[in-house]
Amino acid sequence: MGGMRYAGIAMNLVIHDLDQEKWEKYSRDYSGWNAVTDNGAMNPCIGCFSCWNRTPGKCAINDGYDNMGSLIHNADEVVVISKYTYGGFSGSVKNVFDRCLGYVLPQFEVIRHETHHKKRYDEDKPFTFIFYGPVLSDDEKASAERYVRAVCDNIRGHVKGVEFRVCDTVPDSNGKPAAEEPDTHIPVHSSGKTILLNGSMRNINGNSAKLARKLAGKLRSKPEIIDLKNYIKDLQKLSGDLSNVNTIILCVPLYVDGLPSQVIRLMELLESYPGEQKQIYVLANMGLYESSQLVNLFSAVRQWCGKCGYEYCGGLGISAGELLGTLMEVIPFRLGATRNAAKGMDALADAVNRGVIVGDLYAEPYRFPRSLYIWIANTNWNRTAKQNGLSPKELYRRL
Repeated sequence: MGGMRYAGIAMNLVIHDLDQEKWEKYSRDYSGWNAVTDNGAMNPCIGCFSCWNRTPGKCAINDGYDNMGSLIHNADEVVVISKYTYGGFSGSVKNVFDRCLGYVLPQFEVIRHETHHKKRYDEDKPFTFIFYGPVLSDDEKASAERYVRAVCDNIRGHVKGVEFRVCDTVPDSNGKPAAEEPDTHIPVHSSGKTILLNGSMRNINGNSAKLARKLAGKLRSKPEIIDLKNYIKDLQKLSGDLSNVNTIILCVPLYVDGLPSQVIRLMELLESYPGEQKQIYVLANMGLYESSQLVNLFSAVRQWCGKCGYEYCGGLGISAGELLGTLMEVIPFRLGATRNAAKGMDALADAVNRGVIVGDLYAEPYRFPRSLYIWIANTNWNRTAKQNGLSPKELYRRL
């Protein structure tokens, strides 16, 4: 289906990335269900947080996909059908999940020793995940299962089941997989350039942009900083421009326990593009407190490198990004709570300068208690909502 349809009563929901022809073959299995797919008109999440502090529960982007949170809430259960992509969802399905941020609240609480967002709705939604694609290894299956558990933990649902269907796309009606596309990779000469790719859709004051600039200042060879949001309508051109770059540093925020959809889509394009060996580093950040929750993001980049024949060189994952992003502008980036992040960035910069592997590094606020971080974050969300003219009751609005 080319979009989504609503019903006036609670119905089951299927989220998928199948084209119209393939969906018609399988839609009878979901007769009477609401169906959501990115038909090309769905914009990526821009990280504006309006669904939390301006129009609670509802996305500010008015493109027909602004009520994803309430659509999930109104479903008795949710089925997700996605091509297996680097341990998780395809860019298309991930875009749907990125746009459902309003399904939960901005405030934090600790669940099973981890920081998660509070529930907007008092429910425990069941999700079934169906991944299709070529034969997967046990490690790949385990990474997908780990990823969907993390997704359900953070959107406060639970995994009802995970299925893996072996086919290049979705089998035709006779159960035969589609033919493989021919390999058209033609090596090209590497430019030797270093690109620091800001994968956030936020403005220049976003945490990813701040961290990108901070890292750029520590590199011997001045990198070119590219803001992905400036190429969101022309990812094909950007992937072509990047195909002959020697070193790429992905500076990305955590969106729904993984890479933002627009970054995944760029990675999918680069996988199909000709190019020489690359070194790939990661500089990731997120608002949650435990940096270990970035493990799925690192895993996705590692799997992508394996598909492309690139060298995965590791990187730095920084938690409590909103706190550290603010502090790094008012105190030296090595003092107070920023100390661990600064040490990690020094190690990352040194590895990039020498062209060596750094491994996966994780940095949390130095000597800054999680309880204090959660209290400050929750207080700030309430204050921001009030500044936007919302009462505490409106902040918890249900649609």
